[in-house]
Amino acid sequence: MHALPPDEPTRAERRTDKRPLVGVLAANTISIAGSSLTLIGVPWFVLQTTDSAGRAGVVAFCATLPVIVAALVGGPVIDRIGRRRVSVASDLISGLSVGAIPLLHYAGVLEFWMLCTLMAVGGLVHTPGLTARAVLLPNLAEHAGTTITRAAGLYDAVSRGARMTGAAVAGLLIVAFGAETVLMLDAATFGASALLVSAFLRGVPAAEPQRASGKVSFGAYRAELAEGWAFMTRTRLLLGVTVMVMMTNGLDQGWSSVLLPVHGREDLGGATAIGLMISLFGGFALLGALLYGMWGERFPRRAVFTAAFLLSGATRYVVAALTDTTLPLAVTMALAGLGAGMLNPILTTVMYEQVPEALRSRVSGVATAGCELTMPMGGLAAGLLVDGFGVTTALLLFGGTYLLTTLSPMVFPAWRGLDRGLDRGPDVSRTESAFPDSAREASSPHPSAK
Repeated sequence: MHALPPDEPTRAERRTDKRPLVGVLAANTISIAGSSLTLIGVPWFVLQTTDSAGRAGVVAFCATLPVIVAALVGGPVIDRIGRRRVSVASDLISGLSVGAIPLLHYAGVLEFWMLCTLMAVGGLVHTPGLTARAVLLPNLAEHAGTTITRAAGLYDAVSRGARMTGAAVAGLLIVAFGAETVLMLDAATFGASALLVSAFLRGVPAAEPQRASGKVSFGAYRAELAEGWAFMTRTRLLLGVTVMVMMTNGLDQGWSSVLLPVHGREDLGGATAIGLMISLFGGFALLGALLYGMWGERFPRRAVFTAAFLLSGATRYVVAALTDTTLPLAVTMALAGLGAGMLNPILTTVMYEQVPEALRSRVSGVATAGCELTMPMGGLAAGLLVDGFGVTTALLLFGGTYLLTTLSPMVFPAWRGLDRGLDRGPDVSRTESAFPDSAREASSPHPSAK
């Protein structure tokens, strides 16, 4: 046998190349930390410049409505253009749209419609970039020599850790330098994320354009999109997950974009307190994700999922409605974060198990669109309720709706599939033979910032 040249890696070494996974994790860490700045900075900027919770809700509506369109049609586009290219372009355009807000404000020409338009542009291009990175995770896990479950837990853990750090920094920066500086810093994080993805994913086959088997046409594009829809709607567990997360994401959007900022300004003392709350939530969510990664597989998924959602959901709204001091809500946010940290690893693993590799981007785009369907209305409804009835009433209404929604895994039989593994639903035999029986993949149906 002839020895390999020193610069040529063996097959085993190629299979255990950790650099692409590390690069994506680093990009997400920087990018999501920046998004946490905007998560606090934009609502605070709107409240400071307009003094209207309703307008803050309108901005949230404009930022999230294009997300649905992008997620709905983006899956086949991502495959055609290439996941690395889509991710880089998404970050660059998002950075320009965020950075333009403070620049126009400093120039004295920023109108409210301009703010809404810039947020809409960011929302339109942001989700395809998220999807492009997320659907690569099983490939990157295989290259790194680890399991999908562990990679998904690590992916979620670093995201939550970055969100915790970004939120804490955002509160301090807003107090010290103003919301405009926070937005400029977020624009810079988008640029850093684009550079990392461009460098570390270059040469990864799954990140490059996927050639279509037939001629590229609108009809073929529509057929690919329909495949994603059909697969998700006939798989009862995936459909149940999507509907439930659709509701909770809408409620969470109202919480983060309107309810918490207004409550923080009126009762908790300002942006620093809001940053503290989000940091506590993110920090304990990181702990929850790590704990689940170490010991979660020993327990039934359905039981853990239900308990975690009940802990992380309605409690925040009720406690915020009933107290005007920081400590009770801080404790609640910590416990809620602990539960929330266990959700995405469960959902991500289940989605990977369910979806064939050939349908990754398509099903992921459809699931993301479904999960984000109510997000525009969540922010808008929260703003209108606060202006019309006050923040306490709005918090109680949102909390009650959240509680009813999170009881669904205890009621509907389809959720038993969380513990059964693969549950493809009816009429799957027509597509089953076309795909391997290896791990399935789709992006997490619980979208978070960047």
